[in-house]
Formats: sequence, structure tokens, C-alpha cells
Amino acid sequence: MSHRPHSPLPLPGRRGVLRGSLAASAALALPTALGSAPAFALSGRPKAGWGVQAGDVSAHSGLVWVRSDRPARMIVETSATESFRDPHRWHGPLLGADSDFTGTTRLRGLPSGEQIHYRVLLADPDDPRRTGEPVTGTFRTAPAKRRHDVRFVWSGDLAGQGWGINESIGGYRIFDAMAKVDPDFFLCSGDNIYADGPISATAPLPDGSLYRSITTEEKSHVAVTLADYRGNFRYNLLDSALRRFNARVPNIVQWDDHEVRNNWYPGEVIGSGTPYPAGTKLDDLAVRARRAFSEYFPISSVSGRPDGRIYRTVQHGPLLDVFVLDMRTYRNANSPDDQTTDPQGILGREQLEWLKRELSRSRAVWKVIAADMPLGLVVPDPVEGKPNIEAVAQGDPGAPLGRELQIAELLRFIKHRRITGTVWLTADVHHTSAQHYDPSRAAFKDFEPFWEFVSGPLNAGAFQANALDGTFGPDRVFVKAPATANVSPADGYQFFGEVDIDGDSGELTVRLRDLDGTVLFTQALQPGRVGQ
Repeated sequence: MSHRPHSPLPLPGRRGVLRGSLAASAALALPTALGSAPAFALSGRPKAGWGVQAGDVSAHSGLVWVRSDRPARMIVETSATESFRDPHRWHGPLLGADSDFTGTTRLRGLPSGEQIHYRVLLADPDDPRRTGEPVTGTFRTAPAKRRHDVRFVWSGDLAGQGWGINESIGGYRIFDAMAKVDPDFFLCSGDNIYADGPISATAPLPDGSLYRSITTEEKSHVAVTLADYRGNFRYNLLDSALRRFNARVPNIVQWDDHEVRNNWYPGEVIGSGTPYPAGTKLDDLAVRARRAFSEYFPISSVSGRPDGRIYRTVQHGPLLDVFVLDMRTYRNANSPDDQTTDPQGILGREQLEWLKRELSRSRAVWKVIAADMPLGLVVPDPVEGKPNIEAVAQGDPGAPLGRELQIAELLRFIKHRRITGTVWLTADVHHTSAQHYDPSRAAFKDFEPFWEFVSGPLNAGAFQANALDGTFGPDRVFVKAPATANVSPADGYQFFGEVDIDGDSGELTVRLRDLDGTVLFTQALQPGRVGQ
């Protein structure tokens, strides 16, 4: 019989562990009645009012993140129990202004498939004996053996379209719903912030009432400076549900356009008539955004590489490899996307070849391709009357054109290398759906059938379902979306997905869930089977 490792206490007990540390920092992390950002006096001891996060969790290691309110030395203690008896101590970096007082510490030599309890202390650099109140968290390491089940959740799109943290509806309460399924990790499919989306204290709703958001200075205008981008990431950490979630579920994070600006692509220059200074280069904004992104998430591949690369492979035991794509940094310019040759595409040649190699080398039963944009859904980017395309599909159901050529090359490669167990997960389009792709329905036929599942948003405007492009033969088996555009989180239509892999049979089950965790759709897939 398969099994999942559990912490010593059931769910209420695990959450109780976190309540004490969060309560201790609540006065710091929560905004004032006027909704301004918290201000810290530098007297007393260092404080960590933004909670903790874990990421890059493998079978034997993990990365822990924290932010201080002043210069401080980061110290992490780990234990097999929440009582922290006989803890192991890890000395981390000195947190300073150059990283916006954020930092990470790598934990190594951890036992596989076990619950790890950790607490972060911030020490005065001039007096190591003076430490702030510890902030606690927990995570499960990846299993080393196949018989351990794997469960994770995914979604994307947070604080978009001007819909911010609304405490009257529970803030980002979808994170509490995701925590209740007790996932091993959270895959965020991009748009972690909306750097181009200012948030006002109030916004009108169709029934005449007001949507009320917490506001900060950095969220009152579009992000241009490094300080602006940092402030966008800090904004989300004002939400208590997100901090609770971060303290108990490690993450795998990718990015998309709104970490920089809507629908951006390399080489783009902003014209006049926008909130940005005319002539602003998106490449310059992307550098600042990437730096803030690397500071506010525990992702060693971003901060630890000269090129700041976001695409990477995350291995989670024998059952699962996650291939995290970056469909933003290396793409060509948005256009009608109807060219008959397209060597750069949406991934760039180097990333495409990397993905092929990694898929070929993978011995995992399931290979999740984490895409920040969908394949067969038409996502337009109309500019000055031009029918430009933002994603892959352009609406022509015939032979592959434009960025579809690169996807066709990848799908052909997967078929001819006999790579099984590929599943595509994405967000971006602000509704939830399931698409089955089959060559019998397609104009391009040299591939094996596969599934693509869409979820989100987490807390953003919800939108109608996008049109399908028939090039790869998608059949939309399920969809839930509003009938009108930009429906607020107060009216629902916020979604996340759950993936369960059974350790005995290897069966993978996808569940699409709503804001409060209600299951809307379920699809079970069998390992090693072609054509399902």
C-alpha cells in the first residue's frame, strides 16, 4: 500500500505551530488602517514581519527565505519535531540593503521523504546574542522511493487588474484552501505580481458596492524602479493567508509578463501615451524585475547563475520531474505570428534544446511541463490595429505557423524519442479548463496525444474562455469561466489545480478546484500509456 509521510500532528496542529510565529509578527506585517506600508523603528531587535518561505526542496536539501526590517545575520535551525529538541543550526548570510534585507540559506543533508521543521532567527550583526523573535515553518523533503505518493497544487495570477488584498472577503483566502489539501509543494505558473497594475483603495463592483483593497505607495503606480518592483513583491506578503501558506508549503516559481509589464517581449520599447516614460526599454525593466524576483523567492537558479536563468528542472523523487519553462525572456516579438519559418519561437533555441535533453534524460514516471502560457488557446495582443499574438496559437487551424513551429518540433521529438508521461500545466488566461490534444483531430499529426490543464487566477480579474486553435487538435473537455470580462475575486471564479500521483500504481490524477477548494473536474491518467 502506498503512503504519504505526515508531520507528527494533523493539519490543525501543523497550522497551530505557525500561528505563534505569525501572531508575533502580525503588528509588523499588517498595514495600518489607512492601508500604508508598514514602517519600522530601528530600535530593539531585528524582526521578520514578512514570514518565511522554502523552495528548491529536493530529497536532501531545501532553501529557506526571510526578510529583515534592518541589517541582520540570518540563522536557521532545523529539527525533526516542532518542539525543536536538539536542533541543527545553519549560519546564513548577512542581510542588508543591497538585497532589500532579504536572504536565503541552503539546508543540506536532510532526510528524504520527511517533515522538516525550521525556524529563522535574525541576529544583530554587532551583537549575535541579540536575536529577534523566531519565525517558524515546515516542509516535506522529496521522497527517495517510489512508494511515497506525491501531491502538489498549481495556479497563477496574483493581485491583477487592480484587485488587491481585500480583507472583507478573507484576503487571498485561496491559499488557505490550497493548504488544506496538504500539498508537497506549490507550482506558481507566473504573474506573481502585477507590476503594471496599480491598486486603489476602492474599485466599483457591478452591484454598486465597492471592492476595498489594502494599498501601498509602490502599488499606487506602475513599477519602473528597482524599489517599485521590490515593493510589488512585498505587497503580497501583507496578506496573512499567503504568509501562512508560505510557512508550510514550499514553492516552485516561474514568471510571465506581469512581473515586468503586460505582454512584454525582449527588445520592446514603450511609446508615448502610457503611464511609462516614452522610450522606456522593456529590457531595462526586466533586469530590475528579475533582480527583485530573485530577492523575494527562494530560487537558487536565478540568484546563483550569471545569466539569472529561470528555466530549470526540479526533480521530486522517482515519480516526478518538473520542467519549469520561461516563455517570456527568449521569445521573439509579438506579431500576427503567421510566418512560415520561426527559429526563435517562444522558447528560444537554447531553451528548446535544453528541454529536449532534459526530457530525454528524465527517468521519472511523470514529466510535468510547467508552461507559463497555454499551447492551443488563442491569446491576442492587439496593438494599433494589428492582430498580434501573445502566446503560441494564432487562430489558424491549419499547418503550424509562427511559434507553433517550435511546439510542433518539440511534440515530434517527444513522440520519436518515445518519451512518455508528459503533462502540460499552465495558468495565464484567468479561467480553468482541461484540453486533450490528439493528432486524429489535428492539422499537424506527428505527435502523441497529451493533456494540458489550465488554472488560475489566484486573486485577479477572471475572464471568458479563450478560443481554441485546431492545429494540434485540442478538445476542451472542461471549462469554467465567467460570461463577462474582469470579474472581481469578490464574485468568485478564482481557481487552483491539484495533482496526485499514487506511489503504488503510478496513476496521476488532476483535480481542478475553485476558490474554496470544491472539486470541479477530475481526470485520471495511467503511467506509460500512449494515447490517453
